[in-house]
Amino acid sequence: MWFEILPSAAIITVALAIPIYATYGLHKLVLGNPYRRNMDERFDRVMYLRDRRLTYNPYILNNEN
Repeated sequence: MWFEILPSAAIITVALAIPIYATYGLHKLVLGNPYRRNMDERFDRVMYLRDRRLTYNPYILNNEN
């Protein structure tokens, strides 16, 4: 019957959702902040390091009220 697919669908859904929530916990553990800035481009990495150097916290932007 159609309902025999439900256990398999639930397993697949949970397996696909685990990395999303695991990333939140991993960033909280490693970085001390659950959010990670995008560092794909070199400019973004340089700005991350600049913010960390100026404010000692890369998540507080410089000259922000």
